[in-house]
Amino acid sequence: MANTYEAIATVTVGSGGAASINFTSIPATYTDLLIKLSVRCADVANDRQLFMKFNSVSLNRSSRVLRGSGSAASSYTSTDMETSRVDAAGSTSNTFSNIEVYVPNYSGSNNKSASSDGVTENNATAAFAELAAHLWSDTASINEVNFTVDGGTNFVQYSTATLYGIKNS
Repeated sequence: MANTYEAIATVTVGSGGAASINFTSIPATYTDLLIKLSVRCADVANDRQLFMKFNSVSLNRSSRVLRGSGSAASSYTSTDMETSRVDAAGSTSNTFSNIEVYVPNYSGSNNKSASSDGVTENNATAAFAELAAHLWSDTASINEVNFTVDGGTNFVQYSTATLYGIKNS
């Protein structure tokens, strides 16, 4: 990575799993944020959707998602910030979805935008590639980012996420 990227924090899920991955007390000393995730969920049968929140706020959020499965393409809008699908425990053994989230101008006084790019890994019938654009209509500085999997499904052990601060230099 470029010299302007600085790792702020890494979360690694331990045995027993975790209901969420959270980055808190994010300093306002960078221009942008980048989050890289390698995650898998505990649902045995179905890939699940990864949701993102800023500052634990569930209001004034939206996403536009483009999805490809290898055999079909689709797009939709959501009133949540949906980043990408997450591999299920029933997917190919030891495979994890890879997702990247970019948040420009996270500490500015305008509404916050973000983009995400994610893929599932599966040697079976279907795998997904997704791109999404997100908007949080709030002018507060982002000091917390939370990730959860839909349906209350846990992240499994060894799921990881790293938060990077990016300096405009």
